[in-house]
Amino acid sequence: MTWEPLWLSFKVASVATLVTLVAGVGIALLLSWRKLPARDFFDAVTSVPLVLPPTVLGYYLLVIVGNNGAVGDTWKWLFDGRTIIFNFEGAVLAAAVGSLPLVVRSVRLGLESIDPNLINAARTLGASPLRTLFTVVLPLAAPGIIAGCMTGFARALGDYGATLMVAGSRIDGTPTASIYIMDQMLGGKDENVVAMAAATTIFGVAMLYFANKLTRRLHIHRA
Repeated sequence: MTWEPLWLSFKVASVATLVTLVAGVGIALLLSWRKLPARDFFDAVTSVPLVLPPTVLGYYLLVIVGNNGAVGDTWKWLFDGRTIIFNFEGAVLAAAVGSLPLVVRSVRLGLESIDPNLINAARTLGASPLRTLFTVVLPLAAPGIIAGCMTGFARALGDYGATLMVAGSRIDGTPTASIYIMDQMLGGKDENVVAMAAATTIFGVAMLYFANKLTRRLHIHRA
């Protein structure tokens, strides 16, 4: 039994969570703007990774960032021929895209739970929109942002299908935890499967437990 796959998954999920934190807050702010044209359409597009089969999501990512895609070619040009696919970056991308909708939904809930009067008061006192964002909006939405990061991390930690397609079965010779479980199960090594499955389950349940407590606080605040 080796714990390297779990450590690799932690690293992938950590970087993916940083990516989705920045992207998720930006998208949630945009979707929270009630005057946004076609807001429901953009909301649906953001949420589509939740309903797509992982292989379809992985296929789209390969088309976009693959060696023949514009993004993939640009990345190779910027990073001296290094590709996104079948590397650590590919695993991060797959995990981030799969978990982004969860982060956006939680952050958006946090943003929409803020009393508009507090924002209006800050603007009336002379605070600029940017200052209001960083001193009023984001601090008040912090429970939703933290909960989103937790659920996003848990989702990224267990990604399998899209990661397998975009990053391959090994990253520098090591599989992620979910791929390791499948490999060990196919190899008949049930004791390794049980240990890794238990570790990922315990951590995932803990993350979701605390995320649910934060989300409940938001619902109470909105009520």
